[in-house]
Amino acid sequence: MHPLIFKEVLSVTMILFAIIDILGAIPVIIQLRQRAGHIQSEKASIAVLILMIAFLFVGDELLAVIGLDISSFAIAGSIVIFIIALEMVLGVNFFKEEVPESVSIVPLAFPLIAGAGTMTTLLSLKSQYQTQNIIVGIIVNTLFVYLVLKNVQWLEKLFGKTGLHILRKAFGVILLAIAIKLFRSNSGL
Repeated sequence: MHPLIFKEVLSVTMILFAIIDILGAIPVIIQLRQRAGHIQSEKASIAVLILMIAFLFVGDELLAVIGLDISSFAIAGSIVIFIIALEMVLGVNFFKEEVPESVSIVPLAFPLIAGAGTMTTLLSLKSQYQTQNIIVGIIVNTLFVYLVLKNVQWLEKLFGKTGLHILRKAFGVILLAIAIKLFRSNSGL
């Protein structure tokens, strides 16, 4: 086994941090917590870790088995992110389902945190970096995700009702842009 290379770990960590964008997702996380009443931060973080590591190892094969390519997977994820962003910007709920007991796995762990963008990024990182360095980057990001999820109530109090409203609208627009970029880069438009 190759030794860990700090530069690679740092690069992978920063790339995944930018793609996961857990800080930008704070308004969405708060909205999901308000809807469901509770977020199980441990459960969500473990799900994120398992999803990312599993996809790192079997992502290409899994998509091939079900007849999907990475672009189709990314486009589907971009549509889900687009709808969540529209809810944030417009202040309406498109998903008219019963309030779930928990939003920890869906839609929080997947597709919001470990979504199509993260998964396709992992597959591209695999061709550039050593696997053990990618795994360390995944673990570091998962720890940061856990800290944000664990402190979401404190963050909600910190921003206040007006601050959250402003953040929700602003990050909703940013999330829309991310969804459109993900869609365009994978659809060839």
